[in-house]
Amino acid sequence: MTSDTSRKLFMLMQQVGYSKRFCQLISESLNTDFTAARMIGYLKQFDYKPPMEEVADEMLAILSDRDRIVEKKITEQSNENWNEFLRMQKGEPVD
Repeated sequence: MTSDTSRKLFMLMQQVGYSKRFCQLISESLNTDFTAARMIGYLKQFDYKPPMEEVADEMLAILSDRDRIVEKKITEQSNENWNEFLRMQKGEPVD
């Protein structure tokens, strides 16, 4: 399932002139509001149609950033759980 923003990305890419299949691949890969909005911002900065290779590279960069953010959130949660465990071991109150 894609987000509303992914559908907007698909329509924008078609308006710019990319093939339907390329638009589908990009919008299906960037299927969250966050990632699709990043690509929309990228495409809107141009007054010409960027080459497909550049758009694909940007998609990979966006996905890489998203993966780093997800990993950071997981690490932060694990750290918080560990700190809570240590507080419990010391007999300190836990929030």
